[in-house]
Amino acid sequence: MNKGVTRDRIVTAALDLLDEKGMDGVTVRALATRLDVRPSALYWHVRNKRELLDEMGTAVMRRVGSALSELPPGDDWRDDLAAFASVLRAEFLRHRDGARIFSGTRIADPEVVRVKEFWFVRWTACGVGLSDADDAVDLVTAFVVGFVIEEQEHRQSAETDPARYSLAERDAWLGGDAPLVKRAGHLHDHGDQRFERHLDIVLDGLAARLKV
Repeated sequence: MNKGVTRDRIVTAALDLLDEKGMDGVTVRALATRLDVRPSALYWHVRNKRELLDEMGTAVMRRVGSALSELPPGDDWRDDLAAFASVLRAEFLRHRDGARIFSGTRIADPEVVRVKEFWFVRWTACGVGLSDADDAVDLVTAFVVGFVIEEQEHRQSAETDPARYSLAERDAWLGGDAPLVKRAGHLHDHGDQRFERHLDIVLDGLAARLKV
C-alpha cells in the first residue's frame, strides 16, 4: 500500500478521476482506490468531498493566476477582465465538469486570492470604486462559470445523444405559431464566438456602470 500520499497527489488524482468519470464520480472512496490507500488516509488531508472540491478548484485557479502572469498587462480594467475571463474558461475546459467543481468553491490558498490586489490597485487608481471592482470580478467569474457549465453539459449530452439538440425536431415541436423563436434557434451558435460576444455584453454593462 502506498504511504506517500500528499495533498498535491490527492488533487492530481482527483482531477484525473474527474476527467474520467465526471463530478459525480469523484468520491473519497473512489479516490482512495485510485491511490491504493484506505479512505481514512485521505482524511488527514481533506475532511470531505466539499473540501476536496475546494482543493481542486484552488488548483485550477493557481493555473489561472500563472497563465495571467505570463500575459502582457492590458490598458485598463476591461482588458484585465477580458483576459481573466478567457483564461478562466480555458482552464475550466481542460477538465470534464471543470466549471461545476468550481461553483461554490472556497479558495484554499491565500496567494490565489491575493492575485486580485494588483487589479484593485490599478483600477481604483483610475477611479473605479473598490466595491465596484470586487463586483466586477465576481460578475465576470459567475458569467464564465455559468457559460462553461452550459457549454460542457451541451457538449457531453450531444456526445451521448446526437439528436438531443436537433433543430428540425425542435422546429416541429414548437409548431407553426412561433416563427421568431424558430429563427432565433437557427442563429444560436456555440464556442468561442458566442463566448466573446456574451462577454462583450457583460463588459459593456460594467462600463456603463463604472463610467470610467
